[in-house]
Amino acid sequence: MIDSYAGQVRRVLFIDDDEGLRRLVTKDLQRHHCEVIAVGDALEGMRLIKEQAFDVIVLDHIMPNQDGIATLEVLKDFADPPPAIYLTGSDEARIAVAALKAGAVDYVIKDVGGNFLPLLRRAIDLAIQQSAFRRAHEAAQQAVREARDRAEALLSEVNHRVANSLQLVSSLVRLQASGVADPAAHHVLQETEHRILAIAQVHKRLYSSGDVRFVDAADYLGPLVEELAASLETQSVTSSIMPIRLPTDMAISLGVIVSELVTNAAKYAYPQGEAGAIRVTLDRMADEALRLVVEDEGVGYSPDAPARGSGMGTRIVRTMAGSIEATIDIASSEAGTKVQLIFPLESPGPSEI
Repeated sequence: MIDSYAGQVRRVLFIDDDEGLRRLVTKDLQRHHCEVIAVGDALEGMRLIKEQAFDVIVLDHIMPNQDGIATLEVLKDFADPPPAIYLTGSDEARIAVAALKAGAVDYVIKDVGGNFLPLLRRAIDLAIQQSAFRRAHEAAQQAVREARDRAEALLSEVNHRVANSLQLVSSLVRLQASGVADPAAHHVLQETEHRILAIAQVHKRLYSSGDVRFVDAADYLGPLVEELAASLETQSVTSSIMPIRLPTDMAISLGVIVSELVTNAAKYAYPQGEAGAIRVTLDRMADEALRLVVEDEGVGYSPDAPARGSGMGTRIVRTMAGSIEATIDIASSEAGTKVQLIFPLESPGPSEI
């Protein structure tokens, strides 16, 4: 197989203290397109490796100053050393095993008659091929990592720009709402603003996240509830959010659901102008399902009562709940209303931070 490299000269460093064997191996390899640098001392060989480039190293087992196994151990400290082939006169398996464990890519048992030379040429051929394949694989992996890093940087910038754009749209909607005298129209614009904020918060978190596939629920829903509380001046809105790693799509659905339920509670839970508490909770149940609760201490809700709005919020909540396979339970009494959603967390990685 060595002749498959006809015309391509390979640089071989041959380290062996037997001068006659050095001449024999050198002449044979030179006839097969190899440039051979032969030395009789491992320390001299290490010096040459630091100064010159070689395609492969062939080294003996027993040598003065430093034997072959010790030389292989030293090679590990070199940055990307050439592959090493172990040449030994012993047929003991333990020596071959020790050499392979120390870092040799192959071993050849030598003899005084030179019958090992074809095996050595084949070993050199394979070692160089394997080294080339390894380098190509590492280069491809590096290219993939660089492409991934560029894609993540681009995606991060996209999320940043989207978040900024949504914040701008939210501000414009708020400005528009402030100039609307009709209470119904004002509420519609305010609800629209909250929906935009829910989505903007996700993109804001993704911009600073190391993994755009997931969002920490506490980092996302907590600030979202704070923004909702700031816009609902008469109500006290608090949250208790467990730090759970959510898939991004699920986080967006939950954000919209929280926005709708909090806004609805602020509008209908308490008599107009009266302050009251609204609580948002996200935790994990015993069966690993997640539970989202939005509750108030208001006047309660009767399913038989006529609708007090357009019903858009309810449709949005049910649509978002369906997207995360959530069941919805509404419990209401004179002591207030409690909306509970239970849904599975499906994630390929660790679910909790």
